[in-house]
Amino acid sequence: MAIARPVRALGMAAVVMWIFFFWMLYRPATPLISGERYLSTERDPNLDLTGEPAGLLAYSSKEYAPGTTGTARINATLLALVRNEELDGMLQAMGDLERTWNHKFNYPWTFFNDVPFSDEFKTKTQAATKAECRYELIPKEHWEVPSWINNDLYKESAAILKEKKVQYADMISYHQMCRWNSGMFYKHPALASTQYYWRVEPKVHFFCDVDYDVFRYMQDNNKTYGFTVNLYDSPESIPTLWPETEKFIAEHPEYVHENNAMSWLTDKVRRPEHHKKANGYSTCHFWSNFEIADMSFWRSKAYEDYFNHLDRAGGFFYERWGDAPVHSIALGLFEDSSRIHWFRDIGYQHIPFFNCPNSPKCKGCVAGRFTDGENWLHREDCRPNWFKYVGMN
Repeated sequence: MAIARPVRALGMAAVVMWIFFFWMLYRPATPLISGERYLSTERDPNLDLTGEPAGLLAYSSKEYAPGTTGTARINATLLALVRNEELDGMLQAMGDLERTWNHKFNYPWTFFNDVPFSDEFKTKTQAATKAECRYELIPKEHWEVPSWINNDLYKESAAILKEKKVQYADMISYHQMCRWNSGMFYKHPALASTQYYWRVEPKVHFFCDVDYDVFRYMQDNNKTYGFTVNLYDSPESIPTLWPETEKFIAEHPEYVHENNAMSWLTDKVRRPEHHKKANGYSTCHFWSNFEIADMSFWRSKAYEDYFNHLDRAGGFFYERWGDAPVHSIALGLFEDSSRIHWFRDIGYQHIPFFNCPNSPKCKGCVAGRFTDGENWLHREDCRPNWFKYVGMN
């Protein structure tokens, strides 16, 4: 007996509805927020096969063996500001970097703390490497709050920042750390004869084998600064940083390099709300928990004058100026942008962001992954602007 047409139609509709139901249930996840356009229209270059950087490269040899005689190492160090209670996180980060790179080159580790390191910290970190370990105490005058900072104003400012949900705003030690990383660390006597450093923080991860001496790469290829992650900062934490910078460059136009990255620093197309809240600054910055740099730049008159101007303005305490935007603005203005290098081949993670190359030398890192957090975090990636205005040198 033939099935009536209305019944057939209802049956077909039911099948279609079930197919749609299962598709909605098992479809691939897609971002549902405003950050979607950053995912769908910008292809991460880390998806492309990644090799070693162009230029002069120095590889491991017996001249990099532990010890000081006949070494090919240059005056450089791995540098960490770390507390005794962060020992486990520091050992994890050391283990990653020793496995992927430093066991081939044996560069020394220099640890800094505002209190003396414990015997346990010294014993366990030295056991994690064949290289020399140095344990340094930060001078009181480098760490303490400057005399010109008004404590009552700091407390009022910190309370306002906390209401605006600015992270760590009410932690005086965080403000001290940002100031030290901005303009004090390279003045420590232990670094007086050191030119290059690689900053390493507790709990970070390194995923890729690196077979060349990165410090020699910086020196031999005339590079000043190397980064992996390039982000937007919280504009609420730095509202007067750019206005103070504009005051400084109005007084010292001679410091601004002709091949600067001003367009990267002042772009207002990609994140106009950041540009507005930060009073003209895009808030783009190199994420300085990873940085490989030539301290000659920080020791230059241009940077010293700039840091002193900012320090006197008080924003390290009355706001929450971080070393990342301070370093980045200075580099973007006073350095030749061709001397700033993206280490795309170094796999790196500091929660929640990654630099994940597409390379057979990498393990445990998904090529092209920027974050394993919420999809909106993709909006924090400022690498596309760096590539747009400067390139991938």
